[in-house]
Amino acid sequence: MGLAFLADENIDKHIVQLLRQKGYQITYISESAPGSPDDEVLRLANKDGSILMTSDKDFGELIFRQRQTTAGVILIRLHGKKSQEKADIVLGAVEEHADVLLGAFTVITEAGVRFRKTF
Repeated sequence: MGLAFLADENIDKHIVQLLRQKGYQITYISESAPGSPDDEVLRLANKDGSILMTSDKDFGELIFRQRQTTAGVILIRLHGKKSQEKADIVLGAVEEHADVLLGAFTVITEAGVRFRKTF
């Protein structure tokens, strides 16, 4: 698989569990460094070359306005979906688009998946 992820603490536990079950390497901030500020979460992801998975739009500010470095970000915007349904959608997106997640700011919504290259 090759991809490693760092899940922000606002990510549903079901998403983390499903990705782990499927063999993905995923660190969960809720388990490793709860309460960490956004810049520290981004630093931790970069340290390991992990793609940051979050539902916090503030990371767009850090990446595009402040031009902070990232291996990639997945912004999950699936409001109103049940936990297991969110997990299935995220897994499907990761598996289908694995080749473009590194170096991209990816947004997963009910309408689909969008990508924007980071700097």
